[in-house]
Amino acid sequence: MAVSLYQIAVDAHDPKGLATFWAQVLGWQIVYEDAEEVVISVDATTLPGIAFLPVPEAKAGKNRLHFDVTPDGDQQAEVDRIIALGARPADVGQGPDVTWRVLADPEGNEFCVLRPKVTLLD
Repeated sequence: MAVSLYQIAVDAHDPKGLATFWAQVLGWQIVYEDAEEVVISVDATTLPGIAFLPVPEAKAGKNRLHFDVTPDGDQQAEVDRIIALGARPADVGQGPDVTWRVLADPEGNEFCVLRPKVTLLD
């Protein structure tokens, strides 16, 4: 028997703020919120979701897991839009010749904005 990916959990100092940022980046919505978690997804019935959980400690070091997002169109326009939402450029050692852009969300979690893709094999 196989399993399905239900949700990804992200530690956060400000779960609501980080959830709002990622909902705007992805075009998703907050589907659940209480004092212990804020969950975003396309809608309440579409898996997976991303749950933002409150933690007291600060992020330390480079993420061992990160999101890769891909735009529908112009990569630079999407990078600019995401920066306007609160992200900032990040350097994790990528060289100048890579085809992706590394950003950090408002709490410093690195993620990549890839070039437009339509399959996992692009």
